Amino acid sequence: MAKNEEEVKNSVFGFGESNDAYAKYFVGKSYLKGLASSKDAKTGVSNVTFEPGCRNNWHGAAKDSWFAHIAIMVGEGTTKWYEPVSDEDYNKLG
Repeated sequence: MAKNEEEVKNSVFGFGESNDAYAKYFVGKSYLKGLASSKDAKTGVSNVTFEPGCRNNWHGAAKDSWFAHIAIMVGEGTTKWYEPVSDEDYNKLG
C-alpha cells in the first residue's frame, strides 16, 4: 500500500481527476482515473484513489495514508452502495 502522495500520484496506473460524480458516496476526497472500457464487452476498469482519511460506503484509506484500488465493472450491473461508515466505526479501525 502506498503511504505517501508522491507514490500514489506516480503510480503505473496514473492519477485521476477529482471524483466529483461519486462524491456523495465518499467522506473525504477521492480521484477517478479511467483505464479501459469496452461497450461491446460491457466492461470498465478504473483506478480509484483515496486521500488519507477518505472512505466510501464500503471502507477506504487509513487515517494516515493514501489508498488506491483498481475497480473492474463487468456486465450491465451497477455499483450497490451501502450505508456510510460512521465516524465512530471508522475511528475504531486500527
